[in-house]
Amino acid sequence: MQQVVIATHNQGKMEEFKVLLEALGLDFCCLNDFPDIPEPEETGKTFAANARLKATYYAKATGRMCLADDSGLEVLSLKGAPGVRSARYAGEEATDEENNELLLANMKMQVRRNCRFFCALAVASPEGKIVVESSGICDGILLHEPHGTNGFGYDPLFWSTELHKPLGEATMEEKNGISHRAKAAKKLVSQWRKMK
Repeated sequence: MQQVVIATHNQGKMEEFKVLLEALGLDFCCLNDFPDIPEPEETGKTFAANARLKATYYAKATGRMCLADDSGLEVLSLKGAPGVRSARYAGEEATDEENNELLLANMKMQVRRNCRFFCALAVASPEGKIVVESSGICDGILLHEPHGTNGFGYDPLFWSTELHKPLGEATMEEKNGISHRAKAAKKLVSQWRKMK
């Protein structure tokens, strides 16, 4: 069975991807299995550019096929911020709570709270060639305070217009039906199968 590295240290994201990509019948591992590989600097101006950068870097470093994603929250009133800086919005080592607090502080005076999660996926061969790419969007409204403890990142602040509830209160099954990552993964599975 082919082993594919999912370019993340985040166990929540890893579990999500394993479920979303189950249909491919591949063996997945993550970056926690390669503790000596330093992280690349994410210099891309877009989610897609960062996904490509990480996929090629980790594919070459591990000598295995690698799937990387770059995803984040874009808030209309903040001109798309946090955007590509979503994980580092409140600083390089910021926690989810710190990022959420800063976002709520920056949104205090904003009336329009439309936002979306965007996900770009890229798969690179061990030689560092991009072989599959996809993307997905999940629309929502930014809440005034966190709701629920499910998910990670900005999930507790995100009211899903498809589920009619905060993602922080959604089950993994509900989230995997509508999330930006789920939509991107569905397209990726379809493209990957055509490639075989």
